[in-house]
Amino acid sequence: MRIALGVEYAGNAFLGWQSQQHGRTVQDVLEAALGQIAGHPLRLHCAGRTDAGVHATAQVVHFDTHSVRPLTAWVRGANALLPDAVAVRWAVEVDEQFHARYRACARRYRYILHNAPVRPALLAGRVGWFHPPLAVERMDEAARLLLGSHDFSAFRAAGCQARTPVRQMYQASVQRSGEYLAFDFHADGFLHHMIRNLVGALCYVGKGSHPPAWMGELLACRDRSRAAPTFSPDGLYLCGVDYPPNWPLPDEGRIIALPRLPLI
Repeated sequence: MRIALGVEYAGNAFLGWQSQQHGRTVQDVLEAALGQIAGHPLRLHCAGRTDAGVHATAQVVHFDTHSVRPLTAWVRGANALLPDAVAVRWAVEVDEQFHARYRACARRYRYILHNAPVRPALLAGRVGWFHPPLAVERMDEAARLLLGSHDFSAFRAAGCQARTPVRQMYQASVQRSGEYLAFDFHADGFLHHMIRNLVGALCYVGKGSHPPAWMGELLACRDRSRAAPTFSPDGLYLCGVDYPPNWPLPDEGRIIALPRLPLI
């Protein structure tokens, strides 16, 4: 049988999602805990392989098992074995046509940025930080230029292995709540470091280094060297994964609520 899980984790406690020999990744600890519940080794497949320091409120994963367990065992049983920084939110049985990564049709991310003269302490590792004042209206205007289908080569990491840099952006917005900014992105897919590179460019617009139209110029030039440096992973959250409606997941999986802006 195939089981799908909704998983939440604090990425700054791990060295990324993907399994490594040292075992300090989200995949490693999840496979170890779920393997104990199943009574045999198993392999997890995720919707999005997050980098070191990147968080998730709604990662979707699946695995195959011949062990029959109540669905609560995959949640409460696994959580009893997992470190505090990761938790299984829900578990459902799905058919063998479901695949957490290849059946996903879109993903949602939020970047939370603390925009203040002094770096945060209580939220260190959970939010990004940028000390110059930022004009959110200019940033939101620039973000709207990202909507639609574009070649995002200017925001693509050098080591990105995606077959094409073209992505369809459904939502790109920036909003402020006090000292915090939220960057929301919803697209059919994302390139390696794409969101962190977009946030860096939008901050350049916000501090006045470039006009909002610069985002359109970067898209057109397709030159990574002309864009801003890659931003910190600290404030980046995978917030939801969209699937076709024949796989209705708990929390609607694909449109789970985004983390709210911190109010301190």
